[in-house]
Amino acid sequence: MNQNRRHRLRDAAVTVLGGAGGRGLTHRAVDAAAEVPPGTAKNYFPSRDALLRAVAERCLEQYQDLAASLAAAGPGPSDRKGLAALLAGLLRDVAGPGRPRLLAYLELQAEAARRPWLAALLDPIAAGDFAAYRSLLAGAGLAAGPEQARTLTLALHGAIPHLLAGAPATLAAAGLDDLDGFASVLLARVCPEEAR
Repeated sequence: MNQNRRHRLRDAAVTVLGGAGGRGLTHRAVDAAAEVPPGTAKNYFPSRDALLRAVAERCLEQYQDLAASLAAAGPGPSDRKGLAALLAGLLRDVAGPGRPRLLAYLELQAEAARRPWLAALLDPIAAGDFAAYRSLLAGAGLAAGPEQARTLTLALHGAIPHLLAGAPATLAAAGLDDLDGFASVLLARVCPEEAR
């Protein structure tokens, strides 16, 4: 099989799932998004489960690529202010360039509630975040125990659906209409100054 075409189909499937949701993820829609002849996606991914697996694997690769690029940028922020800026930037990415990937990931999570094999494929993404945020907290000189890492990770994950939906009243109520302020307050709650 042509690996370039396979990669193109997987990227198209991420776009379709993120844009049209689980019901919109069809072989025909993937063919159209990838601009390939009808039936091509079915040749590479014969079933809907195979298509979901391809999207999950691509989302995991994208997550790993993002983690690698952050690691290649050198050590993370060395203080609270720098970490708050990094977190705000990550949240900005949710509604920006990361939007299709994150929408697809949330759709996959919903599918994973009914497909244990899919949950197992997605597990490294969320599990990796707990370790990554714990490391960032430690690098910034903040309390970095399991509780702090859990609280920070779950708060950031909880913000994602609201940022993707973009409902102004909800964003304002959650403090997500000011991402710099949100990140600073979140760190203040997770790691109070006196807890260092």
